Amino acid sequence: MNSRPPSIRRFAPLLLWAVASCARSHSGGFQMPPVPVEVAEVRSETVRDEFKALGTVEARETVKVVNEVAGVVRALPFAEGHPVVRGQLLARLDDREIGAEARRAEALRDQAHTQYERVKQLFDSQAASQQEMDDASSALKVAEANYALAQARHDKTRLVSPLSGVVGRRLVSPGAYLGVGDAVTEVASVDVMKVSFAAPERYLGRLRSGATVVVTTTAFPSEVFLGRIDVVDPILDPATRTFQVVARVPNPKRWLRPGMSADVSATLAERAHSLTVPDEAVFAQGDQSFVYVVKPDSTVARQPISIGSRDSSRVEVMGGLAAGQRVVRAGYQKLFDGAHVVPVPAGLGAGASGGSR
Repeated sequence: MNSRPPSIRRFAPLLLWAVASCARSHSGGFQMPPVPVEVAEVRSETVRDEFKALGTVEARETVKVVNEVAGVVRALPFAEGHPVVRGQLLARLDDREIGAEARRAEALRDQAHTQYERVKQLFDSQAASQQEMDDASSALKVAEANYALAQARHDKTRLVSPLSGVVGRRLVSPGAYLGVGDAVTEVASVDVMKVSFAAPERYLGRLRSGATVVVTTTAFPSEVFLGRIDVVDPILDPATRTFQVVARVPNPKRWLRPGMSADVSATLAERAHSLTVPDEAVFAQGDQSFVYVVKPDSTVARQPISIGSRDSSRVEVMGGLAAGQRVVRAGYQKLFDGAHVVPVPAGLGAGASGGSR
């Protein structure tokens, strides 16, 4: 059985070549063997300055469906958690008494209308006075108003959805008595969601309406939701010195639900054709940042650079490098100017052979 570790077996040919090269020194003396290092190319890409925050998902519109007339619930013809459309029946109350009042008001309206027409004919033939005509007209108007009021009360025994969306759970059961203002259920519009989050006051001038946001959730970690900032609250909280931001995020699959937490990345600025290198390629001495540049003859040179934005994976290079140059990504701990290296493509673990511990 071969007991050598996999990393030793992987780089054994490189090490043998390095030892052999020591013996082939032009001067006959000792030379440091080339060091295997992992390299990466300086890339030109779009760099975004981002603000990250934890937000809360909210429905674009949420309406609590409440009762406007007292009565007993006779039916709740909706399925909890399912889509509904605007005007769809959600609850029906006992309407026997209110319906009778509406029919009585309708009959009185019809009676007043008949009386008005009779008086009008007499008035036109000068058999009725102006006072009688005015009284008949006023009585008809009162009857029509009473009928409209009774019909409106009757219509309120049928509770319908005020918007299209998803209906929540039932808050009452059939047979229950509802007073005025008692809630039956809630309806939320979830095709477009709101994501609200707080930002420190120093970002007030940089977070602007229309800026792009990227939203991820713990419930669906592999899904990325894109949206835009809709509202930047101009009033700050004096206790926390933060302001509220609201983004609107399309939700065509309805995976986002009200109340969920969300990780929000908001774009503050965007720069195209910026030079970047991997974060691990950059090291600092004092206030100066450096990288090791790999030359065509496989030697390295320590190169000072100026950097811009930085995150966990890459660093924006403002000066000191050019696109297409190769830099040492891992294994630079034992390097020096002019050192010979064996470039190894990223991902082959050269950093372990280059002295990174």
